[in-house]
Amino acid sequence: MQLFDGARLYSAEVGGRTLSFETGVLAQQAGGAVTVRYGDTVLLATATMSKDVRPGMSFFPMTVEFEEKLYAAGRIPGSFFRREGRPSEQAILVARLVDRPLRPLFPKGMRNETQIIITALSSDGENLMDPLAISAASAALHISDIPWMGPVAASTIGFVEGEFIVNPTADELARSNLNLTAAGTRDNILMVEAGAHELPEDLMLEALKLSHEAMQPVLDMIEQMHADVGKQKSDVMLFVPEISTLEAVKDAATAKVAGVIAQGLNKHDRKDALSEVQAELDESFADAYEGEEVSQQDVSDAFDSVVKETIRRRILDEGIRPDGRATDEIRSISCQVGRIPRVHGSGFFMRGETHVLTIATLGTPGDAQRLDTLQPADEKRYLHHYNFPPYSTGEAYPMRGPKRREIGHGALAERALLAVIPPDYPYTLRLVSEVMSSNGSTSMGSVCGSTLALMDAGVPISAPVSGIAMGLIQDQETGMYKVLSDIQGLEDALGDMDFKVAGTEHGITALQMDLKIKGLDFAILTQALNQAREGRLYILNKMLEVLPAPREELSDYAPRILSTSIDPEKIGKLIGPGGKVVRGLQEKYGVKIDIEEDGSVFISGEGAAADDALAEVDQIMEEVEVGKIYTGTVVRVEPYGAFVNILPGVDGMIHISQLADYRVGKVEDIAKLGDELTAMVISEDNGKVRMSRQAVLEGWSVEEAQNADKGGGGGGRRSSGGRDRDRRGGGRRDRR
Repeated sequence: MQLFDGARLYSAEVGGRTLSFETGVLAQQAGGAVTVRYGDTVLLATATMSKDVRPGMSFFPMTVEFEEKLYAAGRIPGSFFRREGRPSEQAILVARLVDRPLRPLFPKGMRNETQIIITALSSDGENLMDPLAISAASAALHISDIPWMGPVAASTIGFVEGEFIVNPTADELARSNLNLTAAGTRDNILMVEAGAHELPEDLMLEALKLSHEAMQPVLDMIEQMHADVGKQKSDVMLFVPEISTLEAVKDAATAKVAGVIAQGLNKHDRKDALSEVQAELDESFADAYEGEEVSQQDVSDAFDSVVKETIRRRILDEGIRPDGRATDEIRSISCQVGRIPRVHGSGFFMRGETHVLTIATLGTPGDAQRLDTLQPADEKRYLHHYNFPPYSTGEAYPMRGPKRREIGHGALAERALLAVIPPDYPYTLRLVSEVMSSNGSTSMGSVCGSTLALMDAGVPISAPVSGIAMGLIQDQETGMYKVLSDIQGLEDALGDMDFKVAGTEHGITALQMDLKIKGLDFAILTQALNQAREGRLYILNKMLEVLPAPREELSDYAPRILSTSIDPEKIGKLIGPGGKVVRGLQEKYGVKIDIEEDGSVFISGEGAAADDALAEVDQIMEEVEVGKIYTGTVVRVEPYGAFVNILPGVDGMIHISQLADYRVGKVEDIAKLGDELTAMVISEDNGKVRMSRQAVLEGWSVEEAQNADKGGGGGGRRSSGGRDRDRRGGGRRDRR
């Protein structure tokens, strides 16, 4: 590729293929801009920061956008407007994946609006965009004028036929037992997102270590870019309390905060008690506020620091958590199934103050979600939707549809259960988790609720799945740390790690980790995984006490699906001209018929109607078999013989000499229109079917009938619309 003046190109071998970065050409007015290429997948990442801080801004306003342009794959959007609109769920998930490892590395107290935009310019459908988006965003930030303590890089690991693969292609990933994307710095892992088919903890650790090794050449490139073309970092105002303010607040509030925390109150009582302490603190600083010697926001931030430090020290020094639990103790668990009538399945999971109600709905294959994205898949037959209403935290605010967090949590729970759904299960499954009460790890509560709902619905999952959220409190100066099992909301907010692990008794099915510190030692990670296994197995046992296995029968309100398979080359025969045949079957029996490209046919309906429709499908696809005896209706009479309809679209001719075991004078003496005759097929040649009624009456073999056939009069032909079919039509039949 020709380079423009001022362009800089960097490349390295990663996963056996060339990964390259280019800067200096596209988006030159952005704070930093980098184009990454891997195969024919090309992404542009830009990072830009506002120079001023909006008045009243009390948090770091960073946003990450992933622009999924369908021109990248040579496609025009399928929407009415033929242009991209709101981001797809996949685009939102990629944006969240990029955000998570970048955010912890910005200076504490930064308030300048920062925006990272990743645009998909080209997609080859093979090289995954997720790790490329993280690495490109990191490179754009690192060479920009934005203060940031990077860089980070990312890689994806697969596990195919007992071997790990770095940055697997889409085809390899489809055969993989692992899909792990991790991001990290030179020394540590920062973020992990993984789905697996019950992978043991030791193999997951190996994958994480390999992922970190694979990041190193990418980090080398980013560092070289920074040395060559990196901009001077801007000086920004950091909104942190003055040391004097922090010390004054510590002196005034530490003892009172410690007294509140020592009571082991529940979420809302503790919040109310701390609010009273803060109100007393504000009253003591009233004169300072009035004289503008210190701002109320600084005192509030300092108070939050005191609360955080008090709780963390108590955990580190005494091993006691805010609610009085030990570090590896799980909150009380209650479960219930079948709580909601009429739905196909329901599971209610309660862990402490985290309560999740999950509803399972079974649909037909035609209910699958169609995808119009740059991801390899074009449809989904297993869906999980997660809802986090305001009442779940005792709040009130406008509801405007699912937020990015809800989409992310739903995707995590979906990934956790996907490994145990039978691959040939004919139903489309939709799970909806309604968070009724929240105090930590509702996503893992959704995993547990989904397992219960699926088993209650009678879905034959291969193994039940449970999930747990792990936390970490670490003293960065001494290295002292405590790993926490089943973290609640407060421990998530003030802790250093949110590490979610879901799986069966055999291994991990989903894993998600986010850090607020610069990295995590593998020794801590090993302990977290082992402690998580103990915790999730404890939770799983509690769930199985309520429902030990999937119900043997589906709900009375769920559709019944029968299935068969036909030769894919004969699909057109079942569909018929303009869909005439399949539509006729659906109208005749009141069923829904879905036909897959591989020849799978699914018939959903109620009672005997589905059975009757399946029987007729089998008849339509059945091939005429020489030597087989058929009973059919006379549809045409000629002087030389009678034509009998023996299969849909297939007529066989019985010559007058084969109509009886005696000489027949006229065909009408034996066969009139509408009569039913039983005869043996004695030959089939290019659609001409000859039959013998005499063979049935005499008890002849097919060879004897063929020898006795006098010929003449021509053979029977397939009726209009019939097509040649090979012997594979009909196929096997499964009842679901």
